[in-house]
Amino acid sequence: MEGLPVELCLKIFCFLDYQNLSAAQQVCRKWKVLGSDNILWANLFKERWGEDRAVFYTPTDSKSWKDVYEVQDRCDRFGLGLKIIREGVDYYLIYRGEIQRHLGPKRQRKEQDANTLSRQGELTQEGSLVGGPSYGILEKILFFIGDLEVASTEAKRSRLM
Repeated sequence: MEGLPVELCLKIFCFLDYQNLSAAQQVCRKWKVLGSDNILWANLFKERWGEDRAVFYTPTDSKSWKDVYEVQDRCDRFGLGLKIIREGVDYYLIYRGEIQRHLGPKRQRKEQDANTLSRQGELTQEGSLVGGPSYGILEKILFFIGDLEVASTEAKRSRLM
């Protein structure tokens, strides 16, 4: 693909679906740039949701068609309400398909918490005590709710099978 002109590469990328186009963007920098082409993502959006919705959701400001596609896909998968989702090891707080906050991986949070707790009571060089956990009760509640949602989703899937 290195020797092919950009126009021909874009024609080839037009035959890819959302998942394959996202995977192709991981191959190299050139493919990442080509796979981010606004026209490709606009066509994918129109194929999936139709011309009317494409007109309604036309990106404004600094958003691209790829961003609009990802938000609409999240809305379809998780709904419009406030949700905590897990993708891989990361947790996200989403509202109306938009990621409002990246909560990070729970495993990393536990390690940070353990490190902070092990240092509690130690004096810093300035002579003050090291504080408590690195995140507050709100984030602990969000992780708990996220775990409950994931568990309930898995339980519903197992009942359906």
